[in-house]
Amino acid sequence: MPFLTVNSRRIEYKRIEAAHPADPTLVMLHEGLGSIAMWRDFPDWVAKAARCNVLVYSRYGYGWSDPLTSSRAVDFMHEEALQTLPALLEQLEISQPILLGHSDGASIALIHAGGADRPVTGVIVMAPHVMVEDISITSIQAARQTYLTTDLRDKLSRYHADVDSAFWGWNDIWLHPDFRAWNIEEYLPRIRCPILAIQGEDDEYGTLEQIDRIARQAPDADLLKLQDCRHSPHRDQPQAVITACAHFIDRLRTLDGASGAGGWRQPGGLLEN
Repeated sequence: MPFLTVNSRRIEYKRIEAAHPADPTLVMLHEGLGSIAMWRDFPDWVAKAARCNVLVYSRYGYGWSDPLTSSRAVDFMHEEALQTLPALLEQLEISQPILLGHSDGASIALIHAGGADRPVTGVIVMAPHVMVEDISITSIQAARQTYLTTDLRDKLSRYHADVDSAFWGWNDIWLHPDFRAWNIEEYLPRIRCPILAIQGEDDEYGTLEQIDRIARQAPDADLLKLQDCRHSPHRDQPQAVITACAHFIDRLRTLDGASGAGGWRQPGGLLEN
């Protein structure tokens, strides 16, 4: 796996080339305990279904990127969205990306699109957080007990060089009293590109109010609410998610062509069973 240095930290990344180099790249932002490896085959499925180049990377503190050297601050997602992600995109010469984020990664995508003052072609968010809910805190407290009393630590250690750094960096800040007031709704009205917001109706980390607020405040947002689906739509309902992503990216191609900036290749087929 290749690495690059961003803000003095070593970051692992992976590129999937499935389209013309001039086409927009889908940049994938993982969940609060995620990494490149934890996406499993999902990046390849999206690349194939939408014929889209993909970049996936493990944020600082995750995967085989550098582990944390200090506790996270309440604004850690803002730092990622407004400082680290722009620097990473600059180094990799990725302009006008399509952002696809899950959970914390979805929040980072929204902050970047609404606050980084950089062009974004579109945003796909799965199980995003725009504010902190009681259900979020309850589930994160439960995750803490599970980590301490079950084999969860051993399972996560397959995906992180420093599993304790990854877990406690996420868990401690979410349960910090100051984090209860965390809210990113101010960024939603500033997002000028189309948004696709996906959430499971059985999400144990947030209610559907999360994506309903996106729909009410962002200028161009479509919602997909999935039955029999918890906090990871791409794992619980992969066919529905891949189909929705491919259609959304096809819509972005149409909008790009209408604006006169065209040049996208035709979208590919959807994920096969």
